[in-house]
Amino acid sequence: MSRASGILMHISSLPEDYGIGTFGEQAYRFADFLKASGQSYWQMLPLGHTGYGDSPYQAFSAYAGNPYFIDFKILEKEGLLKEEDFINVDFGEDESAVDYGKLFENRFNILQIAYQNGKDKLRQEIDKFKEENKLWLEDYAMYMAIKNKMNLVSWQEWDEAIKLREQAALEAYKVELDEEINYWIFVQYQFFKQWKALKAYVNDFGIKIIGDIPIYVAIDSADTWANSELFKLDEHKDPTVVAGCPPDAFSDTGQLWGNPIYDWKYLEQTGFIWWIDRIKESFKLYDVVRIDHFRGFEAYWEIPFGDETAENGTWVKGPAMKLFDAIQTELGEVDIIAEDLGYLTQEVIDFRNTTGYPGMKILQFAFDTREESDYLPHNYNENCIVYTGTHDNDTVMGWMHTTGNKKDVKYAKKYLKLDQREGYHWGFIRGAWSSVGKTAIAPMQDFLELGNATRMNLPSTLGINWKWRMKKEDLTEKLHKKIYELTKTYGRLQEND
Repeated sequence: MSRASGILMHISSLPEDYGIGTFGEQAYRFADFLKASGQSYWQMLPLGHTGYGDSPYQAFSAYAGNPYFIDFKILEKEGLLKEEDFINVDFGEDESAVDYGKLFENRFNILQIAYQNGKDKLRQEIDKFKEENKLWLEDYAMYMAIKNKMNLVSWQEWDEAIKLREQAALEAYKVELDEEINYWIFVQYQFFKQWKALKAYVNDFGIKIIGDIPIYVAIDSADTWANSELFKLDEHKDPTVVAGCPPDAFSDTGQLWGNPIYDWKYLEQTGFIWWIDRIKESFKLYDVVRIDHFRGFEAYWEIPFGDETAENGTWVKGPAMKLFDAIQTELGEVDIIAEDLGYLTQEVIDFRNTTGYPGMKILQFAFDTREESDYLPHNYNENCIVYTGTHDNDTVMGWMHTTGNKKDVKYAKKYLKLDQREGYHWGFIRGAWSSVGKTAIAPMQDFLELGNATRMNLPSTLGINWKWRMKKEDLTEKLHKKIYELTKTYGRLQEND
């Protein structure tokens, strides 16, 4: 693969007019900006239907898309909405931050109007979509319909009969909630229709989309409800163990994620078909797939259900190459990025090397004056993706201003020859772009010299994340020319440029 580069920018952060970024005009404008900047990749966070806490990494489905990203103006052009349906609705007062509460209150009502206007007119297309997505769509739509009826509580708190998916209960709810089920199918039809149009536009520029999938699914998800046999659950469908990370330098008690853990022995007996299907469906959405917490396939931290911290967990061996050999046998060579951050044993490193997938190097992690770091560019090999930072990091300027150890900042200035006149952020981007890593990527916040107020996520916190939105005026000709020249200097322009 030739040298290349890209920008990390989630759909939610685009400066669309109605509360959150969508697949509308501003997404196409950002694609134009990527092309003008000479970029080869647009990386984004998971596109799934987010639940409580609004995290893209805790979705109601491993397959369904986020209804918030459906663009109202496109629906208006198709005759499914009138401008008056959405023009004066309160989606939040701050254009620089997503107000998820307002979106939840108001967006679904508008999509209901579109559904009522389009359900008969689009019946044939929707029936075709149902057939193409029968793997997951009807389970998801039923799950969402029942969840709304049950005042949004987790499926584990539903009445026993439907919680355990008894056939009589499933049939009864299917009849009772038919209209609501069809509404959710319509919503997914619109999501995928708009997404495919945007992706085709991006791909026509020669730009590939890097998508992101979490290793785990949420406990409160259609996947866990409809496929409970895939997870370590008891006879009442409650988890026996949950996922997380052990205590480390960043957290004395570790991270308690709470996701159900796969029953890998059962999955192996089925030929890993659920995972093969998941990867296959992901490549219908994306050109490249980044798998979050990749080290969890080699060994994962298993915590007793009910514990309030991750301290009492244990390491358990995962499927490792058995899974990825099965994926390759079924799907052939697939373009995957292994998120291999955190504590890596030699076994994890050997596993990643055996897959051949590129790992990740985070430039912010390089400047630890206590020891030599694998994240320093002179220690890279070509088979890696180099980032200034990710959605879980400070922005570059945030790191420069707030990191506790000023010796580390001094070291970064010396190593990268940071120049305040050019901007420290450009020095970091230059460090990534000039490295031997085959692909270099930086979050949009770093190109815009933004501080930690625009950070996407602070792990282990709730209610303050995933909110940042770019301003329309940020995409300037001066900026795309600067990025283009930097990309050209370090041999990362698209080949047709």
